[in-house]
Amino acid sequence: MAVAGQSTAPAREAHNVGFATRDWLMLAGVVFTWGPSFLLIDIGLEHLAPALVAFGRIAFGAATLSLFSAARQPVNRSDWPYIALLGLIWLAAPFLLFSTAQQWIDSSLAGMINAATPLFTALVAAFLVRQLPSRLQGAGLVVGFLGVVAVSLPSVEGGSNAAGVGLVLLATVLYGFSFNLLADLQRRNGSIAIIWRAQMVATVLVAPVAVAGLGSSEFALSSFLAVAALGSLGTALAFFWFTALIGRVGSTRAAVALYFVPIVAITLGAALNDESIHVAALLGTLLVLAGAYMTSRPKAG
Repeated sequence: MAVAGQSTAPAREAHNVGFATRDWLMLAGVVFTWGPSFLLIDIGLEHLAPALVAFGRIAFGAATLSLFSAARQPVNRSDWPYIALLGLIWLAAPFLLFSTAQQWIDSSLAGMINAATPLFTALVAAFLVRQLPSRLQGAGLVVGFLGVVAVSLPSVEGGSNAAGVGLVLLATVLYGFSFNLLADLQRRNGSIAIIWRAQMVATVLVAPVAVAGLGSSEFALSSFLAVAALGSLGTALAFFWFTALIGRVGSTRAAVALYFVPIVAITLGAALNDESIHVAALLGTLLVLAGAYMTSRPKAG
């Protein structure tokens, strides 16, 4: 199984050219559907258990993609173990982690910590291909992790649960592995076919804990619509755009979309959810974004 950075020569060449108009449009679609997702999780949690929020967004995502014939196209049988792994580390586990964490931390904080995803994506890519980062990339990792600390500490000191911060960080680490695994999988099989099957696997994995959460949940239209939007838009269309972008420009460069997601999350959290933002957390977010940018730069030569 090849990983990011071990693709064919044409793919490597494509990853070294500028973004095309189509790439920028897909990136914008990802940002403006993933940015509100943290607020939508909060709305879902008002009436639903965390596991039901996670299950609902995966199920709605799978149902939406099933409407496209491309989702049902056959995939390589040898790729099924990796697709199943994606279902676990890209969907089932992170979605449960985010829903659980946001019982204790604000949606804006979750969005800020999620900005560390490009750092972990680049770090995992370097680890998997056994290449040490350049000086700029290494400095970017240091700057980015300092930013994560600056984002997290004020919120923990202010009463947010440290476990919530840790769960979101774990989810971003899993995303780092997922994005690298995705690159070659989608090139061989197509974006929608991979995502839909991974979502089907994740639906099965999360179903038992979702059933357990029924007793502590109640139906409310607001939470239902929030979860439906999370699934149909964020877990279906945005995941398709992002996976296609990874195939076109590579996992590390596609992760640039995550630079802008916290800006949307912070704005919506403050404007619609009356969330207060600590100055140190904002400065930490800038460090995270700067570190992610430095880490994503290609090596000279």
